[in-house]
Amino acid sequence: MKAAQISDSQSLPLEEQLVGVNAKTGLFPGARSWSGGRLRILGRGALESYCYHVMSRTCGGEVLFDEVEKEALRRVIWRMAEFSGIKVVTYCVMGNHFHLLAEVPHRQTWLQRFEGPQGEARLFEHLSILYSKAYLGLLRDELADFRARGMAVLAEQRVEALKKRFCDLSLFVKEIKERFSRWFNKRRGRRGTLWMDRFKSVLVEGKGEALRTMAAYIDLNPVRAGLVKDPKEYRWCGYAEALGGSRRAQRGLCKAQGKPVDGWRSAGAAEAYRCLLHAEGREVKDAQNERVVRRGVSVERAREVLAEKGKLSAAELVRLRVRYFTDGVVLGSREFVEGVFDAQRECFGPRRKSGARRMAECAEAFYTLRQLKAGAVG
Repeated sequence: MKAAQISDSQSLPLEEQLVGVNAKTGLFPGARSWSGGRLRILGRGALESYCYHVMSRTCGGEVLFDEVEKEALRRVIWRMAEFSGIKVVTYCVMGNHFHLLAEVPHRQTWLQRFEGPQGEARLFEHLSILYSKAYLGLLRDELADFRARGMAVLAEQRVEALKKRFCDLSLFVKEIKERFSRWFNKRRGRRGTLWMDRFKSVLVEGKGEALRTMAAYIDLNPVRAGLVKDPKEYRWCGYAEALGGSRRAQRGLCKAQGKPVDGWRSAGAAEAYRCLLHAEGREVKDAQNERVVRRGVSVERAREVLAEKGKLSAAELVRLRVRYFTDGVVLGSREFVEGVFDAQRECFGPRRKSGARRMAECAEAFYTLRQLKAGAVG
């Protein structure tokens, strides 16, 4: 029956399969207090942010994620990063584990956005990333009631408890795993623990060779595992998402290379990172040069990429973008795409004013229709 349930769900559009992942939290906070555990090495410098390589594996490595589940975990990671104030440098979701390179900002500096007369209003706006209007309404009523009864201290304690969830690596990863586990267990009709023990983390210098090398190590995981020959072909990693046009993924990899935040194209970050991946990811053979002892990019292919200086053709970039974001996509001239958008207006959110989005990778005017809210266009 469990297998049948999964099989039935696979026939649904991707967004319908991921409805539980995309939904906002209802009338309960969701995050319980953190119970502690083994000691972690955390950065302590004043006014500084720190980067960490995080890795977590399923129990025994036996539970394997399918493509929808990998996509679900990818979305949970990004959503919790936005909520927690943590920046994703890069990531890779594999069949039974995930890697994440995360930058944790200096907490007090980050929290300054919620100070001043409008601070609480900005806090509630931020909470809407994760929580439903119903929950936020109850929270506002609770705070107002405390203050009306002269218990302003309790109201402040309630607000401070919410702020404690920000810029905390352990809480961030814990909630990623818990939220994904609840969705995964419901989808699979299973119970019990999904993840093996606590996550592993390594404090990484937030600039220079160490950060670049760690980012490349993470994005090369599917190549090392023999799943693909080129990391651009694996949808669930930061590099492939960046090539697919994701600004947030591009900015993370610019950070890894010490490039300007929006320098993916303008500062040559895309080409430089592709060269790094192929230089770092070359396969290793034994002393007799006969047996591969570490899988990776073939020496011949690495030489080709380095000779090309990491450049991908416009046609290849378009192919990658379409491949990674094809759910309900329409491609063509601006007039054609707008016509489809007008005919299928009910499939999109009320704030959407136009359909056509220019694909920056194309020299010619080439447009796409994406970000559907209600299933694929038929």
